[in-house]
Formats: sequence, structure tokens, C-alpha cells
Amino acid sequence: MSDQSVSVPRGDHPRSAPPAPGISRAAPALLGYAAVRALGTAILLVAAAVQGKDALHRLNGRWDSVWYVRIAENGYGYDVTLPDGSVHSDLAFFPLLPALERGVSEVLPVGAATAGLAIGWLAAFAAAWGVYAVGAHVAGQRAGVLLAVLWGVYPTAFVQSMAYTETLFTALAAWSLYAVLTDRWIAAGTLCALAGLTRPSAVALVAALGVTALVRLLRRDLTWRTVFGVVIAPLGWLGHVAFVAVRRGSPTAYFEVQAAWGNEIDGGVALARFVGGHLTGPAPLAGAALIAAIGLLVWVLWLCVKQRQPLPLLVYTAGIVVISLIGAAYFGSRPRLIMPAFPLLLPAAAALAGPARRAAAVAVVALLATASGVYGAFTLLGTGPP
Repeated sequence: MSDQSVSVPRGDHPRSAPPAPGISRAAPALLGYAAVRALGTAILLVAAAVQGKDALHRLNGRWDSVWYVRIAENGYGYDVTLPDGSVHSDLAFFPLLPALERGVSEVLPVGAATAGLAIGWLAAFAAAWGVYAVGAHVAGQRAGVLLAVLWGVYPTAFVQSMAYTETLFTALAAWSLYAVLTDRWIAAGTLCALAGLTRPSAVALVAALGVTALVRLLRRDLTWRTVFGVVIAPLGWLGHVAFVAVRRGSPTAYFEVQAAWGNEIDGGVALARFVGGHLTGPAPLAGAALIAAIGLLVWVLWLCVKQRQPLPLLVYTAGIVVISLIGAAYFGSRPRLIMPAFPLLLPAAAALAGPARRAAAVAVVALLATASGVYGAFTLLGTGPP
């Protein structure tokens, strides 16, 4: 990633909002995205066949996918008590994906698991389209195409082919941010509310809308549409928190449910202990690599600031990264939790977007797509969750 990234405008709300990019204009991004994801899926299929394993089951029948299917088929109310006495409740999972799974399985002759996989794939293309739209709006057509493709070769991009919520959330977040950038605040708030019914990290998107609106207020440039969009933005997330509170009879029930899963916010204590344990344990090089990875993440965030990305993108990206790092969740899932922060890839997309760098862009994408596919196959055919 080059320090000489293309500078982009910081303007937050153009008065003459351009139309959303149509399918013909977005076609290069969607075709490129399809190509890299097809390569990743092909690598998984070959690896699964060699090991005699079911690749499809790895995509729609393991880990969180099972919980979503159970909610879709039976509603909420399922708990699992672990040997250590902790209780994992399905109330930790947000309702939009299982609701869509149930709706599709009611209309079409498919089960909830197959419906979830289809929804995930469709949402992946909607997300790639939204990622492209944001990138093209901010840094130009070529950078937008590369941004969508680079998102498809992110190290944990294999999750984009699973019956998980990452693609659905990223689609809603990307189009919500695009709506903010083009001054469509009611659409932005509505999409943000839907994102809040998808994943808890929607609070980063709510913050992006709120901070942007606050800046407009300070500039004395606030409209009723902006206010309305900001008011409805958190309703999805708050709705699920309220639902869990009523269901459990406690106003703090949602946070208690998440804590039982080990997902409480601890300010980064768990992350520090994890890194420190490696540094002082039998594998200090692993600890050093973790520190280097965190340093790289901070550097890329700085590049986003240096690139002068619009305020909503900066707040959203920083929010996703911070939320992913200050929780006590399973460490191996953190790269997946950061994946919706697609503006992190915009400095690289802009750097590779020059006409003279077309060959370099193709080589970089091909290398990353292969590496991402191999890593995805290794992870999915293993025992631990992504």
C-alpha cells in the first residue's frame, strides 16, 4: 500500500446528489468480485474433495449458521449450558437474517439453511455493489472497482460465501454510507436501522451518521431530513436490545447475554492478555506478529485519514475497528469482525487505480485472491470457527 494515495474530497453532503450507479456502470466491479469469489470457492471445493469432506456443509451448516437456522425454524428461546456452567442463549443473535431465512423457506421449496446461503450470496453482491458505489463516489470509477474486488480477497473473505451476517451487514452499511454521502438521509437512517437488526457492530454506523449530523448542526446546515434519518438510525439495534430486555425481564439482559458468550466490552484487556501470553510463552514470534498486525491496522487507519476520506467513512471505519478490538470475543474471529470496515482498503484501491498500474493491480489481486482462497479452505475445513 503506497503512501502516495490519491487525495479524495472531504465534502459530506453534495447538494446535487448523483444517482446511484446502475448495473452497467457497476458491472466491472461485480464481475471482478464474482471472479475472485469463484476462485475462492473453487479452491475450497478442490480441498474438500481431496479430504473427503462436504464443502457445502462448511458454508451453511456450522458454527453461527446453525444458530440462525434454529431461530428461523423455531424462533428464539434456545439455550446451551456448557461444562463450565456458562449459558449460551440464541438471544445473542440479531433477528434480520433468520427472519429472511424463514421468509424465503416459506415461499420457496428450500430449507432455512439453503435459504441462508442464498441470502448470503445475494447480499455479497449487494455489498460489493455498495462498496463500489462508495469507492467510485469518493475516489473515481477505477478505484471503486478495485475497492469492491479487494474486499472480495480480504483474508477472511470466505465468510462472504457463508450463511453468516457479514455480507448482509456490509451491504446495508455500504449503501447507508453512500446515502449519507449523497445527502439521502432518510434512506441512510432506514438502512442503518436494518443494519442494527443484523449485527451489534451497527453502533459504528449509527455513530457515523450521528457525528456527521452533529458537524452539520455546528455548521448551521441541518435539515429535517438529516434529523429524521439520525433519529431512526439506531432503532434496529435498540429494538433488539429492548426485545431481549422484555424477554428476560431485565433492562441489562442483552449485555448479560453477550457477556455469557464472552463478548463483553473490556476495553481491550482480553486482547492485551492474548498478545502478552504469546510474547511471554513458548511462541514469542507469534506475539510479535500480532503486534505487527495491530500496528499495520493503525497505519492503514492513518492512511485513511491522510487520504482525507469523508467524515462518515472515517467514523464508521474507526468504530468497526475499535469495537472489534475492545471486546473479549474469541480472538480468531476479530479479522472477520473487522471485514465490514471496507474503507480500510480504499488507500490501496486508489494507489492501484492509475492506468500505469493496471498490470500491478492484476498481479496483486490474483495473488491475494489465491492466498485468501487457500486460507479460507484451510479454515473452513478445520475444526475451529472463523
